[in-house]
Amino acid sequence: MKLWIVTTIALAGTAAAQPVFNIKDYGATGRKSDNARPALQQAIDACGKAGGGTVYVPPGEYTSGQLHLRSGVRLYVEAGATIFASLNGKEFDSEKTAALIYGEDLHNIAIEGRGTLDGQATYEFRPNNFTDYYIMPNQRLMEATGKPLLRSFPAGMGKETVVPRLVLLLRCEDVRITGLKFLRSRSWTINPYACKRLVIDGVYIYSSQKEAVWADGIDPDGCQDVRISNSTIETGDDALVFYSADIWGPALPTENITVTNCRLSSASSAIKFCDGNSNAVRRVAINNVVITNSNRGLAFMVFDGGIVEDVTISDVLIETRRFDWFWWGDGDPIHFNIKRRSEVDGTKRDNEPRAGIIRNVSIRNVIAHGTGTSAINGHPDSRLDGIHLENIHLFVSHDPNAPYENTRQAMTLRDARNFTMKDVEIRWEKPESSTWRTGLQVENVQNLLLEGVDIAAAPGSRGNVMELKDVDGVTLRNSRAATIHVAGRRSRKIRLLDTDSVVETDPEVAKDAVLRQ
Repeated sequence: MKLWIVTTIALAGTAAAQPVFNIKDYGATGRKSDNARPALQQAIDACGKAGGGTVYVPPGEYTSGQLHLRSGVRLYVEAGATIFASLNGKEFDSEKTAALIYGEDLHNIAIEGRGTLDGQATYEFRPNNFTDYYIMPNQRLMEATGKPLLRSFPAGMGKETVVPRLVLLLRCEDVRITGLKFLRSRSWTINPYACKRLVIDGVYIYSSQKEAVWADGIDPDGCQDVRISNSTIETGDDALVFYSADIWGPALPTENITVTNCRLSSASSAIKFCDGNSNAVRRVAINNVVITNSNRGLAFMVFDGGIVEDVTISDVLIETRRFDWFWWGDGDPIHFNIKRRSEVDGTKRDNEPRAGIIRNVSIRNVIAHGTGTSAINGHPDSRLDGIHLENIHLFVSHDPNAPYENTRQAMTLRDARNFTMKDVEIRWEKPESSTWRTGLQVENVQNLLLEGVDIAAAPGSRGNVMELKDVDGVTLRNSRAATIHVAGRRSRKIRLLDTDSVVETDPEVAKDAVLRQ
């Protein structure tokens, strides 16, 4: 009776009217050395059989293998309580579906509290022993420095095949994940697939930014109506990733997503519209986000023929730097990239889809400090369409502690149409790099509006402030760029309105290609 009163008080105002299933009533000791999986699972099963309620995890340390949630169950991990993912691979279902918390085809479930879920991941640095085409440019730069190609691997990789996530939810509805700390996951931390009406609020996710490869933060895949808010995510791999892939079933659209009031850090991408998109990611609104200590800030990538569309991102602070060579990213605040897989790794694929699509994206009110080029690239067969940048302040600097330096431009824009840059400022900061050349480089772009754009010359560089090549329909209005170089026989309809730039054209450019008004 006394235990029931304590439990009810601890949960007052949340679920006091529901039945409470305390895992210590099922044999959990609260000692890390003991296997708590049977007690936890029995409490979960009893709660589900009763029609729902709260499974209460009181303060203590509990080690468990894979736990299967049930519909109606609210798993509440109290402050001072930690559930550790077992290091015994036999405690998990299978290599593919391994997870500390697992749910499939459930409804009305919650994982909440003020406690901790800990994956106990550890890593080791070893010489690189496999070819990774996705980071091959970084590898080549690293090789040129003569430095050893050491990279991080999960401890025991090659011996232990089970690398569990912390949370894996498949086709669940009405899901709440709030308040908890998720630490040191050995794979993706929270991975929902085909879930509907998912709320993630007030969580803290951590994995080592030096070592934690494959330990993403939150990876919604084919989900609808997702709200992520008031959370801090610090991860080795990507922090927040939107998928539309066929890992767990058919590739479904990820849509109707809101992200607000979050702080993100990543050794790869802080926010990533994932390259693994073969259907669609659409209707996404992100605002009030602070990105710190990241290798890449905002990343839009499509390698599998999918679509990214109808996205707004606003009120974002970005700080990026160049991490170790084996991470995706280059200290770049903004990144767009459309490719086919075969163009990345050179492997021919039967029935490979066409190049994907990125369209109707608005990025506003951003202050970004970074060390790498913000590369905004479409595809010759699928141009970026309807991208709008407004009130962007981009500051580029050099990091003398980075493994290498390859920044030439502050921003590049290639293979796009109907592109707008309004009130965009590009500046160079100390410390400086001798590699810097151009503020903005544009190629193969149609219908480009630059209004109120102010681009500074790179310190010590004799390069042009802006370079235009094979552009059709460019308007510069009330903008500042001391020198503009125009190249390419397809360049035409370049208009300068209230813009006093010195323009230099190559011989192949038509004489009437540039009009000054």
